[in-house]
Amino acid sequence: MSWIVLILSGILEAVWATALGRTEGFTKLWPSVIFGVALVASMGGLAFAMREIPTGTAYAVWVGIGAALTIVVAMVSGTETVSVVKVLLVLGLVGCVVGLKLVGDSH
Repeated sequence: MSWIVLILSGILEAVWATALGRTEGFTKLWPSVIFGVALVASMGGLAFAMREIPTGTAYAVWVGIGAALTIVVAMVSGTETVSVVKVLLVLGLVGCVVGLKLVGDSH
């Protein structure tokens, strides 16, 4: 259950990071509201997951999921350029997150 919550929290990290970029310094209401709600939910989920998953692993997985999805959303929306190198780096990031999950279960 903790891993599912952690993955959902990582997805919410991408939501709040994307919303933050669209708040224009918190001058736009709905992106600011989405940012706040997603931030609280994401942090709450991370805290919940850290009850069973070691802090370093949980945090790295949370950040990795959030960063990878934030970049993908930006590429899909056209605010970030797409290149083979960027796609490979995002895939490497995802690979590292999966690796942390696999190594974390072996202890």
